Amino acid sequence: MNITTFGLGSVLDDVSATFFSNTYNDYLLAIGILICALVALRIFKFIVIGKLKQYSKMTKTDMDDLLIQIIDHIGWPFYMLISVYLSLKVLVVPQLIITIFDSLLFLGIVYYIIKTFNEVIEFLGNKVIESNKHEDKGFDPSVVNLLKKISKFVVLILTAVFLISNYGFDISALIAGLGVGGIAIAFALQSILSDVFAYFTIQFDRPFKVGDYVVVGQDSGTVKKIGLKSTRIQTLQGQELIVSNKELTETRVNNFKRMNKRRIEFNIGVTYDTSYAKLEKIPGIVKKIIQNVDMVKFDRTHFHKYGDFSLIYTIVYNIESNNYNVYMDIQQKINLAIKKEFDKQKIGMAFPTQTIHLKK
Repeated sequence: MNITTFGLGSVLDDVSATFFSNTYNDYLLAIGILICALVALRIFKFIVIGKLKQYSKMTKTDMDDLLIQIIDHIGWPFYMLISVYLSLKVLVVPQLIITIFDSLLFLGIVYYIIKTFNEVIEFLGNKVIESNKHEDKGFDPSVVNLLKKISKFVVLILTAVFLISNYGFDISALIAGLGVGGIAIAFALQSILSDVFAYFTIQFDRPFKVGDYVVVGQDSGTVKKIGLKSTRIQTLQGQELIVSNKELTETRVNNFKRMNKRRIEFNIGVTYDTSYAKLEKIPGIVKKIIQNVDMVKFDRTHFHKYGDFSLIYTIVYNIESNNYNVYMDIQQKINLAIKKEFDKQKIGMAFPTQTIHLKK
């Protein structure tokens, strides 16, 4: 039987006919590849990744969660681009279209590589913040957030240089220019950059934190803010002291907030006419006074030396607190108690005196 009798010959002729250099069979194959690719990617997106998410919940590590998150964030426009790109491979199309899709696919891959780096940076930064926020170390998350931004910016710059180089542009002159410009900027901003690097030193070494009472040279006060260039300290007199971060890393800083206890040593003087018996009693009197004060541990009292105007005793004790106001309250209480007991025992407190002998 002749197949053309039923019109099948004309159908086959149409299928084998060409349209824009491709047969209808080629177009059908391209459509089939497109549909199959979309179905496969949809299965991967919603079924495979869904199963992986369930599995990751049963593991203790967070790395698998990060990996699944990175894959899950790949959007459908990129999946569609891959599907169309694969379907075009079986067709004869103008070189311009191939070039456009090659560029789009390349840019899409670069975009998701950048996004992957950014998510890894964000993940690691959040892990550092999470691991330190429950510890009483004065940890400041702002420095980690700043480092995350700097890292993302560096990734962006490196990617831009890579893209410019990949598209055939000569970047050697650009890099050389950036190098010379960077050196010039570094010299111009030398003072500022020194303070910025000192800021990172303070944040990582943590010699003090906001709220600590510190002594810097002849100045002292409570740290109110640690900035990129300077640190602000509220002094006891009330004014705000602004100190450059570089200066703080190059000088001695006494941090009284870090003390578990405060050791106090002070002197008292009694008059030279105090009797020997009373001089022997003084260490016991002072010891009894200090031992009756809360939060205080008595150390020692000794007749230390003969002064110009008095007999000097050295008294040492420890306070189980690092609070300056607590220390002053306790010192005042001890001083008043010593004065009261000395008056009771008729022990004279010394003051500068001068005796002039006149010879007739």
